[in-house]
Amino acid sequence: MSSTPIRATAPVQLQKNEFEWISRFLYERTGIALNDGKQALVMGRLDKRLRSRGLNSYGDYFALLGRPGYDDETTAAIDLLTTNETYFFREPKHFEFLEKVVFPKYAKQRQIRIWSAASSSGEEAYTIAMTLADSFASDNWEVIGTDISTRVLEKASRGLYPMLAAEKIPRAMLKKYCLKGLEEFEDFFLMDAVIRKRVHFSTANLIEQLPDLGLFEVIFLRNVMIYFDRDTKKKLVQKIVEKLKPGGYFIISHSETLNGLDSPLELVAPSVYQKAS
Repeated sequence: MSSTPIRATAPVQLQKNEFEWISRFLYERTGIALNDGKQALVMGRLDKRLRSRGLNSYGDYFALLGRPGYDDETTAAIDLLTTNETYFFREPKHFEFLEKVVFPKYAKQRQIRIWSAASSSGEEAYTIAMTLADSFASDNWEVIGTDISTRVLEKASRGLYPMLAAEKIPRAMLKKYCLKGLEEFEDFFLMDAVIRKRVHFSTANLIEQLPDLGLFEVIFLRNVMIYFDRDTKKKLVQKIVEKLKPGGYFIISHSETLNGLDSPLELVAPSVYQKAS
């Protein structure tokens, strides 16, 4: 009995003019600049969307984006192109700084609020929350997480993660704030309700008008500005400063800097800036 071999479908190639179009589209919508060399990233993240639509070129797919009636597809494309790697207790020196410098400063304050401004799927926001819960009573702190991607925010709101994601969570915190799943969820853990009720997620596009989030003692914006050009960074930092209380702290990634942006923030520790009191 003979059988016909199944041929793998060759991936659709992204043409130069198509890459230039999606680069402009993404920059206008999110402020993210796709540099040359990111063609493979675009293809890898959008290939399934192209196939699901039965289209034979990225040009045909891009023609849908922004069109009336294709809001969901536009959102899906932006979600896929803006989702970045994140994990619990990334760059741990920042959380040591919170515990040793920031929290003692606000120990007698009625409430402390921290904003995870690009929270992705929630790992950063929940890391902040666990650190806060170890230092403050459960009713006098709040974490706000925002992201442009509705898809990752849905995951963040659930607070459900695979056990492999717990690798960098300190064992004491894992035991205290994370619940191991049962039956079909045995390979997952859920953030405890004590944590989840103090962490709130919402959609925000950082280059557009920000929602009324209130003011914060600390704002995290890590591993985001590396994708922005200088002018976008400058405008964004100005917005961030407006949301920061006097004396508050702005924390960026160790791979980023505010040098040359003429901001009213002072560097007080590696990748940690403070607003004047």
